[in-house]
Amino acid sequence: MSGLRPCYADMHVHIGSSADGQPVKISASRSLTFQSIAEEASERKGIALVGVIDCHAPAVQDDIERLLDTGEMAEVPGGGIRYRDTVILPGVEMEVRDEGWGGGPYHLLAYLPSLAAMKDWTRWMEPRMKNVTLSSQRIRVTGRELQRELLDRGGLLVPAHIFTPHRGLLGCSADRISDRLDPDGIAAVELGLSADSAMAGRLSQLDRYAVLTNSDAHSAAMIGRECNELLIAEPSFAEFAAALSGTDGRRVTANLGLHPMLGKYHASFCPSCKSPLPNGAAADVCPACGSPRLVTGVDVRIRRLADRETAVWPAGRPPYRHQVPLHFFPGVGPRMRERLLREVGTEMDVLHRLDFEAIAAVAGERIARAIVDARAGKLTMTAGSGGKYGKLEG
Repeated sequence: MSGLRPCYADMHVHIGSSADGQPVKISASRSLTFQSIAEEASERKGIALVGVIDCHAPAVQDDIERLLDTGEMAEVPGGGIRYRDTVILPGVEMEVRDEGWGGGPYHLLAYLPSLAAMKDWTRWMEPRMKNVTLSSQRIRVTGRELQRELLDRGGLLVPAHIFTPHRGLLGCSADRISDRLDPDGIAAVELGLSADSAMAGRLSQLDRYAVLTNSDAHSAAMIGRECNELLIAEPSFAEFAAALSGTDGRRVTANLGLHPMLGKYHASFCPSCKSPLPNGAAADVCPACGSPRLVTGVDVRIRRLADRETAVWPAGRPPYRHQVPLHFFPGVGPRMRERLLREVGTEMDVLHRLDFEAIAAVAGERIARAIVDARAGKLTMTAGSGGKYGKLEG
């Protein structure tokens, strides 16, 4: 255990465009580039390990090569690319639909140790994908074929936002992971913004896996809204892999995520009348308009898949700490957020470490009290649904 230290890791961050303006993730901020992600994570968020999951795009790879050539960044021996206090792991998000098996398409995250390995992965994907320059594109292979190819290259595979009705493997595609993938070839599962570890604990099929809470950030402000605390020797691909497998004392020591009710798909939603169903309702038709076209919320979907009445906390699974990002608090707009980050510390400092007095000196007692109350789980909220975030009440 000697030499191990805690660090924060957010392993699902998107790129909006390359440095020269080529689009990558259409729905992400154009200011979100490989370099700006590194700067935000290192200088403002306090996050030591970041998975940038659009590094398959050739234009992004050109940006990385330039940053390496100028010396602004450097590859680290254990895998990854260092910028100041942060190491970025090259990653990619892919959409798979296993034809002939029923169910909807689902997203998978893959991480590789180096730019060279990611370039090799791009060459494999390109003839199997309509547009390799964009993020989260459909790839014309089965999940198991993709899994074999990735593991043969030394990569790590993680099903993305696994419970969500929008591209979650268990949310819209299958009832069991084994219906789509080899269960032995999965490094971890990503919960998504609308679930937490207690909810996952009702499914015994997930007991064997480390769980990750990642931001799925589409803008700089969202980086770290969900993240993980790791105990590792240093930020790197090898250490991240060891933490997921619990090797040599490395491990995930905490998951920090939104309260599930703040996620965009926690409650079920009726697209016909644009109304959420009452929290926890598992109706087959909308109680407001009678439409059978419902988007099943994560809460309901997990209860339908559950093989346990109550959650079980598997040995080795870390605590889940509910986290409310700064932008959710009433009164914390862009100016207040900037002032807090400039005068008090990183967002992780404000949310988890600094005392009431330090926050109140900049933001005032009302905001400081809300932040401290959030740490203790004392806030009330309205559940999110249908692609809209939940809200804090009061």
